[in-house]
Parts: sequence; C-alpha cells; structure tokens
Amino acid sequence: MASQAIECHRAGAEIITGDATCRKKSVELLEQLGVPNGLLPLEDIQEFGYNRDSGFIWLVQRKKVEHTFKKVKKTVSYATEVTAFVQKGKLSKITGIKVKELMLWISIIEMYIPEASLEKVTFKSSNSLSRTLDAAAFALGE
Repeated sequence: MASQAIECHRAGAEIITGDATCRKKSVELLEQLGVPNGLLPLEDIQEFGYNRDSGFIWLVQRKKVEHTFKKVKKTVSYATEVTAFVQKGKLSKITGIKVKELMLWISIIEMYIPEASLEKVTFKSSNSLSRTLDAAAFALGE
C-alpha cells in the first residue's frame, strides 16, 4: 500500500487506520501546526502516519479526490498518497497535491503561514511560483 517514500519513515511513526480516525488525527495535527485545518479535505482515508522525529506525515486514501475551495475559486487535486514534512506553520516537500490554474495542473510543494500575517497562507509550486491567499478559505467545512 505505501510507497518507498513512506516506508523509510515508518519506523517510529504513529500509524492510524480507518477513515474517521485518520480524518480526526489529520485535522488535529494541522491545528497543532497552526495551519488551516481544512487544507487536506481527503475522503475515505485508509492510513495516516506521522513520524515525529523526522516530521514526516503521510495520508493514503482509496482514490484521488478533487476539491474546490469556493472562497478562492481554486480546484485542488489530492492523489491517493499525500506526503509532507511538517513543522510549526509549514508543510514542505509536499507530494500528491496539485492546483488547477487555467488549464494546467501545477504541483504544490510547500504551504506556510507567513509570521507577519497569520490570516494568510502561502502556497509554493514546483516551478517556484507562489501565491498568498486568505487562510479562512481553507478552514474545515469551507
């Protein structure tokens, strides 16, 4: 089920299975990190893992999901496997998340809350472009 990227971080990781429990844990972690708790609106999550030592997280869902954040009019695609390294206010080295810009799908590799403005979240793409948006648009249930 898990890829090689995940396998090397499994030792010592907290691993949870089951959709309801995985959703709850992922939302709790996002809140602890100080980032919007609706950033990962995944469905039918089979596994959530968090290696506190390395800061590596992973979520495995049954199928790819597309979600539209209505307040910012952005459609985001979440692969069956989403991974990232986390720290307070930041997710980096993200895999499995793409945003649709015009007719192109662009990979998101980093999300962070700038210290100067906690009401904003900045997204960085694989082609070094970034965009800062209102963090309230990514709250749970939006």
